[in-house]
Amino acid sequence: MAAHDYAAICASLRERLRLRADPLGIKLFETVAAMEAIPGLRRPQPGVRFSMCQVVGQARWLGWTLGVTHENVAADSNCGGVMGLNAPAQKYLDGSMMHNVWFATVESSRAHQAQMPRVPAGKYAAAVIAPLAKGRLDPPDTVLVYATPGQMILIVNALQHRNYVRCDFTVTGETACADSWGRGLATRQPSISIPCFAERRFGGVQDDELAIALPMDQLEEVARGLSWLAERGI
Repeated sequence: MAAHDYAAICASLRERLRLRADPLGIKLFETVAAMEAIPGLRRPQPGVRFSMCQVVGQARWLGWTLGVTHENVAADSNCGGVMGLNAPAQKYLDGSMMHNVWFATVESSRAHQAQMPRVPAGKYAAAVIAPLAKGRLDPPDTVLVYATPGQMILIVNALQHRNYVRCDFTVTGETACADSWGRGLATRQPSISIPCFAERRFGGVQDDELAIALPMDQLEEVARGLSWLAERGI
C-alpha cells in the first residue's frame, strides 16, 4: 500500500493553486538495479547526456518517469554533483569553468562552487524524477514544486498553519537547482529558490516561477493547510 495518496494530494494542489504542472518526486538510489525496479521507467539512450534541468523538464512537461546515472548527465559536472551522483571535476571546483562566463574573477567563481549546496558524493548511484501523482516513487526523497510568487507564499502559509516552520530562501545564482532540489535532498528541509538561467533555458521553467523542494509529509501538510485557509476565505 502506498504511503500517501499521491493522486489526491496533487488534485488538491491543482484545485487550490492552479499549478501549471503537477509536482515532481525525486528519489536517489544506491544501486542502478534498485532504480531500474521503478515501474514505467525511461532511460536516456546510451551515449546521450542531458543537463539535469533538461531531465527535470522532461518529467515535468512530458509526464515521463526518468532514471539517470552519472553517465546520463554532463560528465563530472554539477548536474550530477548537486544530487550526489558524482563529485564535480577540479575545473569546476577551482573556479576555472565558470570564470569569464558568469564571474569576472576566478576567486568569485571558486567561492560560488565552495558555497554550493550538494548531496555528498559516494553514496548514491542513480536518481529518478517522476510526476508525483503517478505514485511511482513511494515515498520520494523530496518533492519539487514550481509556482509563481503568489502561489508560493500560499504554499508557505499552508505549511505553517498548524506547526510553524521558518522557510529559508537561498540563491546560489547560476546552478540554483542546488538551492531547491540539491538542498532539499541534502537536508530534507523545505528549500525555496529562484530557478537559474539554465533551468529556464533548458528545463522550461517560466520567467515568473520560483521553485520549492520539500519532504512528502510536508507537502501533505500543505494540501491540508490550503483547504484550511480556503475555509477562511484565503
